[in-house]
Amino acid sequence: MLIMIDGLAASIGSFLKLGGPVVAILLVLSVFALALVLLKLVQFQRERIGRHGKARRALHAWFHRNQGEARAALATARSPLEEALAAAMRLGSAGAPRDAVENEVGRIALARLHELQRGFRALDAIVQVAPLLGLFGTVLGMIEAFRELQAAGNAVDPSLLAGGIWVALLTTACGLAVAMPVSLMLTWFETRLENERVAIETMTSAALSQALPRDAERTEATTGTARDAPAVLHGARHAH
Repeated sequence: MLIMIDGLAASIGSFLKLGGPVVAILLVLSVFALALVLLKLVQFQRERIGRHGKARRALHAWFHRNQGEARAALATARSPLEEALAAAMRLGSAGAPRDAVENEVGRIALARLHELQRGFRALDAIVQVAPLLGLFGTVLGMIEAFRELQAAGNAVDPSLLAGGIWVALLTTACGLAVAMPVSLMLTWFETRLENERVAIETMTSAALSQALPRDAERTEATTGTARDAPAVLHGARHAH
């Protein structure tokens, strides 16, 4: 085991020696990006991002007028969707105005989704900087290779030039190797959050459409406008 570790360390050391400081910087960026990706994966798992089964069951019970069952299903809300839906059901059943409910749901969704977006800018910066660092290392390597070629004068050895170009292109390959997987993971994270945002909008709107009409009827009855109901029904019968 120790022999394998020593061999791996020697390989990494020779690789860094070939690539120079640019490859060392890219290695540090790759380690940071890997740690951040793993952290976001754990956070998404803990916050139940993309797992809408509990919210759907609560909404199904809400549609069937089982308010107690619906709110009990969301009593231990963990995801942004579950917390926003629980707030919509609680405020909607309490008779709060629709604007107030929507503002509260929007506040909850904005705060939770913003918390989950932390680290995205760092990943995006790595995606943007890694290829540029690789290209920068390639340019430096090409400059060094042609400087040695000039110093050699008439005794030019093509193998030296080819070796210098190979080492120079190594940094570009390292930069792309760091940027591409990080870009894919960042796109996946952003897609999951966008799906969560859409689920919050659709499910909370559905819950409010089920709760607020009853509140409107209750308000209408208290203000006395329900007295016009017989006339409306009489007009409807004549229309048929």
